[in-house]
Amino acid sequence: MIAVIGSGYWGKNLVRNFHALDALAAVCDKNPTLLENAQAAHPSVRICMALPDVLADPGITGVAIATPAESHFVIAREALLAGKHVFVEKPLTLDEGEGRELIALAARKGLVLMVGHLLRYHPVFMALQDLAQSGALGRINYIYSNRLNLGKVRREENILWSFAPHDISMILALAGEEPERVWATGGNYLHRRIADVTTTHLDFPSGLKAHVFVSWLHPFKEQKLVVVGERQMAVFDDTRPWEEKLLLYPHEIRWENGAPVPARCEPVRVEVPQSEPLRSECRHFLDCIASGAAPVTDGQEGLRVLKVLMDAQRSLDAPDAPPVHPESAPQAISTRHVDGPFIHPTAVVDDRVTVGNGTKIWHFSHILPGTTIGEKVNIGQNVVAGPDVRIGNGCKIQNNVSVYKGVVLEDNVFCGPSMVFTNVHAPRAFIPGMDRALPTVVRTGATLGANCTIVCGNEIGQYAFVAAGAVVTRPVPSHGLAMGNPARLAGWVCRCGTKLDEHLCCPGCGDAYEREGDGLASTRQSSRSHA
Repeated sequence: MIAVIGSGYWGKNLVRNFHALDALAAVCDKNPTLLENAQAAHPSVRICMALPDVLADPGITGVAIATPAESHFVIAREALLAGKHVFVEKPLTLDEGEGRELIALAARKGLVLMVGHLLRYHPVFMALQDLAQSGALGRINYIYSNRLNLGKVRREENILWSFAPHDISMILALAGEEPERVWATGGNYLHRRIADVTTTHLDFPSGLKAHVFVSWLHPFKEQKLVVVGERQMAVFDDTRPWEEKLLLYPHEIRWENGAPVPARCEPVRVEVPQSEPLRSECRHFLDCIASGAAPVTDGQEGLRVLKVLMDAQRSLDAPDAPPVHPESAPQAISTRHVDGPFIHPTAVVDDRVTVGNGTKIWHFSHILPGTTIGEKVNIGQNVVAGPDVRIGNGCKIQNNVSVYKGVVLEDNVFCGPSMVFTNVHAPRAFIPGMDRALPTVVRTGATLGANCTIVCGNEIGQYAFVAAGAVVTRPVPSHGLAMGNPARLAGWVCRCGTKLDEHLCCPGCGDAYEREGDGLASTRQSSRSHA
């Protein structure tokens, strides 16, 4: 049975389809209005606001994640660690390293990881792919796609990340190879830092070329994929009636007196049995769970699409730079510190800030004076850190997090998207309160889940795990699993992130632990935990 996490603009469609397939167990969302709408449409379905409740339910075998992209990694990782199969809407994550981590985790646990590249399951695209693979089109010379509309304008992502993943997925499937060069151009019209229009170009080793034109600032809707082969040309137009969605043009180029002359032919309709693509996609996820087969759009396919998106974004961020070659993509980024950290041009780093080598500070983040950031730290979009904050080596701070004065993050701490640190217990807007600020220390290796709250004055022990949405009002011991509001100790977790069994042994890596004070200490480390 499946739980859908996020029931908004797109998630409600997943709810409808899994319910129609008699596979919907629960709907989880932070928005009570959306939950009320889901229950009104499907009265028998359980609704809940707490993700830990879903992940702790043994009757739920898989989750479908339709939340904002910045939360995909944290929620998918927690679901995989809880032993759930995972379907995650596009994009897989916003970071290649995080994508690889999810793939490795799913493989280690023997779980399905599937990415929601919907058009790969469209019967018309599947028919087009069959034509291409059978040789009916001949050698494919170039592919272009247009995905254009007026709205829906988003502010949490630009048009590239919102519209282009589907087209990139289709193009990679038809090409059967990864591009050797990617570059993109775009325009920001409604917001000076968010692209409304982009064109992405892909060059492949075989000589195939492709481009993707996307816009939410366009006078009419167009969803068209054109594949130009040496024998025939195919057009998949998803705005046309079903019987006209796939047309073949058997045009020829004839040579007369040494000059090419086109011989035009009337288009030929390709008959394709009609079915809803999303229903097919949801059914495929269920079938893969039942059979153990790899999905068509598995984690590796999602990673290939993610790499193209990241290369295109790098090109957009550095419009005067040469096209990005994927093998050397990191060197193609313009940074403020040669051989040092990468600081995105939209980020603000004040004076008296120390930033270690290998650290990345992404879009719209602000680092205040007196802050020290270690090496190989990843700071996501719209993060504020400081003043006088210390962040250790290897930390990951996801989007929309504020790390206030008094917070100390030791090495390898993970802060999920939109999680909250407080700095005073009883804040009032009209009463100065920094004289009442209490320090908060997060020890090495701890994980703070998406949307959790850490009330100031509490220590989070090393390798502790605070679940998404939890509200921590008391210290969390080493290796403790804290869940709920207010958070309570709900078990113990291994250094690798897997929940320990009743014998304090890790079923994932084999490490063993024993009680030491309020927390745990390792007594045996398996060689698998260092693999």
